[in-house]
Amino acid sequence: MNLVDKIEALARLGVWIQSEPEKLRDLMYRASAKNPWFTIESQHKALHSIARSFLDKKILTEWTHKYHLENFKGQKKVGMILAGNIPLVGFHDVLCCFIAGHYALIKYSEKDDILIPALLSQLGEIDAATKTYFQRVERLKDYDAVIATGSNNTSRYFEQYFGKNPNIIRKNRNGIAVFDGNETKEQMNAFASDIFDYFGLGCRNVSKAYFPKDYDFVPLLDVLHEYKELALNHKYKNNFDYCMALNLLNKSKFYNNGCLILVENEQIPSRISTLHYEHYDSLSTLKEELNHRKEEIQCVVSNQKVEGFKHFGFGKAQSPNIDDYADGVDTIQFLMQL
Repeated sequence: MNLVDKIEALARLGVWIQSEPEKLRDLMYRASAKNPWFTIESQHKALHSIARSFLDKKILTEWTHKYHLENFKGQKKVGMILAGNIPLVGFHDVLCCFIAGHYALIKYSEKDDILIPALLSQLGEIDAATKTYFQRVERLKDYDAVIATGSNNTSRYFEQYFGKNPNIIRKNRNGIAVFDGNETKEQMNAFASDIFDYFGLGCRNVSKAYFPKDYDFVPLLDVLHEYKELALNHKYKNNFDYCMALNLLNKSKFYNNGCLILVENEQIPSRISTLHYEHYDSLSTLKEELNHRKEEIQCVVSNQKVEGFKHFGFGKAQSPNIDDYADGVDTIQFLMQL
C-alpha cells in the first residue's frame, strides 16, 4: 500500500468510529464485562479521541509529511507488546508501525484485547490490503525490532530478552501538575480530567501536584468534589476506602473530599483515588528538581512551562496529539531507522 491509500483507509476508520455503529457498541460492552475498569464512558472517550486526533485525514497528512514517508518502504517485522492500563493505549504504536510500512506482530494485553483487534479488523473491511500488516501473536519470534510497554519490573525482563534488537522499552511514568496559585475555577475544573479520566490509570494521568507554600486547598477540593459520582464505581470506591484506611493507620497528612485523597508524599506515582502533593519554595528550584526526575515523568500540566518536558494545559493531559510520543521518543523516527 502507498501512503495515500493508508491515510484514506485510516480516515474512513475514523469516520466509522464516530458514527458509533451497533457493532462497536456491542464490542464496548464486551470489553467492559471483561475489564470493569473499561467503563463505556472511558471507552467512548478513548475511541473518539483517537478518531478526532489520530484518524483525521488532514492530521494524518500533515503528520506524515514531516517525515517524508511517501517513498519509505518499511517492510520489517516489529514485535509489539501492548499495555492494557487504559482502553486502546497501544493503538498509537500500531498506527505508527502501519504508517511506516512495517509489519506488526502484536502481543495484546489480556486487559485490552477486544477493541484494538476489532478496529484492525474493521480497517481490513475498509481496505483488504491492510490485513497483511497486522498479526496477532501469543509469543514474539522472528522479529527485527521490538516496542514493549510494561512496568518497571517487566521492563528489566524486556531489556534482557529484546536488548540485542533495536527497541523502545517503556517503563512506569506519570503526569505531574505544577500550580502557581493563580489558577481559575475553570482551570481547576479542567484539572479533574487530568486526575480522574480512566480512573487515573494512564501514564499521562496526573499522580502528583506541586503547590506554592501556604496554598489554600479548599477551593480546589471543592471543585473536585463535583466529581463525587466516581465513588459510585465499586472498584474505585474499594480503592478509595482502602487508601483512607491506610492513611489513617499511618497517620499521614492528607485531605479528603469524598472522591479524592490528597496526601503529602515525595513519590510521584500514587494509588488509585489518591493524589500526592508537595509544596515548593520557588519555581526555579522546583524545575531543577524535576529535571533530576525526568525518567519518572511523562508530562507536565501547568500554566508554567518546564523546560525539558512536554507541557499541557489543564485538562489536556489525556488528550495527546498524534505527535505527542510516549516518553518523548519519536516512534516514527525509530521505525524509519530500522
